[in-house]
Amino acid sequence: MSNKPSKIRRRDPHYEREAGKYENPLPSREYVLSILGEHGVPLSFETLTGLLDIHTHELEAFQRRLGAMQRDGQVMQNRRGDYLIPDKADLVRGRVEGHPDGYGFLVRDDEEGEEGKSGKSGKSNKSSKGADLFLGPKEMDKALHGDRVMARIVGVDRRGRPEGKIVEVLERVNHHVVGRIFNEHGVLFVVAENRRISQDILVAPGGKRPQAGQVVVVEIIAQPSRHAQPIGKVVEILGNYADPGMEIEIALRKHALPYEFSRPGLTEAKKLPDVVRKSDWKWEGGVREDIRHLPLVTIDGETAKDFDDAVYCERQGKNGKGGGFRLVVAIADVSHYVQAGRPLDRDAYERGNSVYFPRRVIPMLPEKLSNGLCSLNPQVERLCMACDMAIAANGAIKRYRFYPAVMCSHARLTYDEVAAALYEKDSAAAQRQAALLPQLGNLDALFRVLLKARAARGAIDFETVETRMIFDEQGKIARIVPSPRNDAHRIIEECMLAANVCASDFLHEHGHAALYRVHEGPTPEKLEKLRQFLKEFGLQLTGGEEPHAKDYAKLLEKVKGRPDQQLLQTVMLRSLQQAVYSPDNVGHFGLAYESYAHFTSPIRRYPDLLIHRAIKAVLRGEKYRPGNWSEIGIHCSQTERRADEATRDVEAWLKCYYMRDRIGETFAGSVSAVTSFGIFVALDDIFIEGLVHISDLGSDYFHYDDARHQLIGERGGQRYRLADRVRVQLVRVAMESSKIDFRLAEASDEDERDGRKRERRCG
Repeated sequence: MSNKPSKIRRRDPHYEREAGKYENPLPSREYVLSILGEHGVPLSFETLTGLLDIHTHELEAFQRRLGAMQRDGQVMQNRRGDYLIPDKADLVRGRVEGHPDGYGFLVRDDEEGEEGKSGKSGKSNKSSKGADLFLGPKEMDKALHGDRVMARIVGVDRRGRPEGKIVEVLERVNHHVVGRIFNEHGVLFVVAENRRISQDILVAPGGKRPQAGQVVVVEIIAQPSRHAQPIGKVVEILGNYADPGMEIEIALRKHALPYEFSRPGLTEAKKLPDVVRKSDWKWEGGVREDIRHLPLVTIDGETAKDFDDAVYCERQGKNGKGGGFRLVVAIADVSHYVQAGRPLDRDAYERGNSVYFPRRVIPMLPEKLSNGLCSLNPQVERLCMACDMAIAANGAIKRYRFYPAVMCSHARLTYDEVAAALYEKDSAAAQRQAALLPQLGNLDALFRVLLKARAARGAIDFETVETRMIFDEQGKIARIVPSPRNDAHRIIEECMLAANVCASDFLHEHGHAALYRVHEGPTPEKLEKLRQFLKEFGLQLTGGEEPHAKDYAKLLEKVKGRPDQQLLQTVMLRSLQQAVYSPDNVGHFGLAYESYAHFTSPIRRYPDLLIHRAIKAVLRGEKYRPGNWSEIGIHCSQTERRADEATRDVEAWLKCYYMRDRIGETFAGSVSAVTSFGIFVALDDIFIEGLVHISDLGSDYFHYDDARHQLIGERGGQRYRLADRVRVQLVRVAMESSKIDFRLAEASDEDERDGRKRERRCG
């Protein structure tokens, strides 16, 4: 049998690439698509194999290739079994996004690509033709939230949205679902915790037999179709809904968070030493530097257990009066223990990051590493990667170098301790830290310098209130309190920013690929809405079509102290895009950096671990190639969002539990969000948010003004806008959906007097 390729096969531009890999290379996917495109009609399997000169011994492999292309939505088969290109048949590929009310949308596969093509000019290519397709309840019977499908555009719905009909389900993604068991007339079914899965899942006979009301995990054994509901088998009974910690168990499974390490990963961790050995002083590029003499310290929160960064600062110049500083940021050298491609690395990549729930952490690395060997605990030797910086009196980083080292943290400090010793003049705190006060003073002086540089750079600094939950003995919220950031927090933040910038610059200067932390400015649409909104207040955002962070910073400074400051700041914040990980270095808009990467938290963030490996590779004169940087960036961005969503779910459930015994009480609060279906109100002092439905706003037709972030009554002109002050009454707490409902409460005479006083002050 001759292996010599035919002329037809030679036309495949990808042939040479594949020929080096396979003795008898198959036609590439691109070439198959080009042949189908050239003929412009559906082709049978026999016709296609003839056109592509597929030999008998290649038929099975070629059939598998077509099957893979079909799963990816590149080709499909019609009723006769002929192959065709979906685009030619006006078919759209995408992912189903369900809605709790039973309908859904098909989010096109090319949506991100289309938006990405707009670039910084911001001209979006997305038209009505490229808009998401509306899927009615009947269509949603065929698929579950998250499934990838092929759909045909069949018209527009009554709201003018393009409407789709599902032709084929390409990929089923829901194999296990967490939810509550219900029993109706002896028929058991599960209502999914993820409200975007609106179909009830019938429980098949056999398997575990839970009680009604219990939370379970079902394995989907029959996917939904137009004529049948999904069917599942109960594989795990988690317990009763109100059991302590149940909210976290639900969130872990609902968001498919990996919460158990693989057996190979645990075995690998177990084999690691408990302490730094002499052999660990050597690394692939030589011998580590000894910086144990430097009084490096960790500064973290009271409850922190994993310490991945330590800092040291000294003044430079004659007698320390030169005006400059030496800053050493030492970061745990996780890359020494977590080797690329090994089980621990695979587990860490799958997780992407640690997840911090109230009272529980799902770490990226096993505890032996995260709280032990890689944690910069005090008075023990630890391996680290050091970023050693010389910083001028104006905050500019004059030079820096990276090197693997061995360190010893001289103290485990907390933000409150440092603030008490430095700023509150607490004599007891100062006495406890007497030996470290000089270097803490140096850190504070450097912080003041970096703060001025931050302002000069024009970084955006939104003022936000973070909160902390205080729990009772039963594990439920006793109260929610503000957790103010003091200057000790900001000292560490500025030191970490400096090290991250150096890491990004180092890799960029050496031409080494990396995962940058990128944050792009507002899209043209959001920018236009923001400017329309600001015009109502007589305000203007400078910068033209491409404003910089400095333009935002100037406007924030201008509105500081105004009664509507919170409103204006919120709208400005919502105009910005979400930060992501990407190999495309487009800068960090919010921080006003041209280049920025995450280097300082490899214990809890996988991108930081990659940056460490890349820096070490450069120091060795090599290249680190983990695979497709773009795909890794997308994965890490997704795991970060997954963690955020899971954490929000848990906090929402805990807040509902906290509020469920307060039905009928009235509260003061501010409008935190405005939607087409009502206003969300954030309560003062207890930091809990709930909805006032549009039907409870008064006897009027209210219309939603997206640009002005307001609802306005048609007849009376009553307006509800972001940051408006309101009084509300708690009317409903839905534990199963983690929703809190309010209605507007009648203002008391005292409230009205306070309101008139505020109006006089504002005037």
